[in-house]
Amino acid sequence: MEETVLIRGGTLLTMDAQDAVVTGDLYIEDGRIVSVGGALEQQSRTADLVIDASGMVVLPGFVQTHLHFCQTLFRGAADDLPLIDWLKRRVWPMEAAHNAASVRASARLSVCELIKGGTTCALTMETVNHTEEALRVVEETGFRATIGKCMMDKGDDVPRALHEETARSISESLTLIEEWHGRAGGRIRCCFAPRFAVSCTHELLTEVARLARELKLMVHTHASENVDEIAMVERETGMRNCLYLDSLGLTGPRVALAHCVHLDEEEIEMLHRTGTHVLHCPSSNLKLGSGIAPVSRLLERGVSVSLGADGAPCNNRLDMFTEMRTAALLQKVSRGADALPARRVLRMATIDGARALGLDKEIGSLEAGKRADISIIKLDKPHTTPRPPDAVSAIVYAAQAGDVQTVLIDGRVLMRERQLLTMNEQEVILEANREAALLLERAGI
Repeated sequence: MEETVLIRGGTLLTMDAQDAVVTGDLYIEDGRIVSVGGALEQQSRTADLVIDASGMVVLPGFVQTHLHFCQTLFRGAADDLPLIDWLKRRVWPMEAAHNAASVRASARLSVCELIKGGTTCALTMETVNHTEEALRVVEETGFRATIGKCMMDKGDDVPRALHEETARSISESLTLIEEWHGRAGGRIRCCFAPRFAVSCTHELLTEVARLARELKLMVHTHASENVDEIAMVERETGMRNCLYLDSLGLTGPRVALAHCVHLDEEEIEMLHRTGTHVLHCPSSNLKLGSGIAPVSRLLERGVSVSLGADGAPCNNRLDMFTEMRTAALLQKVSRGADALPARRVLRMATIDGARALGLDKEIGSLEAGKRADISIIKLDKPHTTPRPPDAVSAIVYAAQAGDVQTVLIDGRVLMRERQLLTMNEQEVILEANREAALLLERAGI
């Protein structure tokens, strides 16, 4: 690994507090950004690696805040179903059929796709079993992720392989946290990941809330994605979904709630008051017919909102360019053409995602002292021509994952000119196809 890297002559979208856009060089030393902007002639002669970014856009790597690495092998196997049917008829049986080899293949495929699309950090909820395989893949590939073992101790229709005993679910989560949290210089982190209120007992959720406070760890769960889910929680608890989680202590700056499509005013106020993070997955919400999350209202009320692709069986791709464009267009349909402008969406995909993970002091913007998680994007294809005066517009509304040329994490080059350097792309694809076929056979699908 090169100790010093100079990225020369790019348009730098810093995503700092001023949203500064500068043209010039960016210098990296020992995995951290040392300087941003200007011409660094001395460094060009002494850097271990010089990357020519002339005519390209340099920006912080995307931070996706809701993914499921374990589901990427299910791509195309659960189409055209609403959420509860999608879970019971397809996703849960396939998750129950996972073994260590298939989880590993699914995680490798996920990381491959994410790096090639400019994502450098993810918050991901795995399935109940074999989560250590996803953690190993992150360690080996140089990716950055916060990962939680899915927790499920309730539900008549849950497959036996996923239906946990409460104490064991907690114990296994704690074992993973003890072994993996903070490894690789902090590049790997763990969180608690109870699936959602429908599949978790009051006892489990209460203990997760207590342990997360005690250990200062994140909680990553789903909430208020679908009207049927909300009705189920309200019948059991007498409360709306997000208010039920709040009553258990599962809100606050270390809590991230995926979706939050259907919220009332009391819930929105609670999310703002508690500093709870909302993880918006626009493509997933559309494909599952869940609805359109009130993102503009949430942002107006000061609620933290970031972006994620969700899982491949409900998207079907892990592409932040698709999520940025879709998020913006959905809000314009419901709130007017000036709702959720491109620059705001790009912040959701970078620094706001880092903030949701508690990593905004380390990643999410191009600033001296931060870790060098960086994507370099080339805008010379027909779909990005002519290049607009505002590079942000090009990134959010026109660019595609295939336009990403080079990706660095912690100053280490993981992809150079579309070639992965820490993974063999063809091996990943062959392994994924083989393991997917075996998994579907085990699942009987």
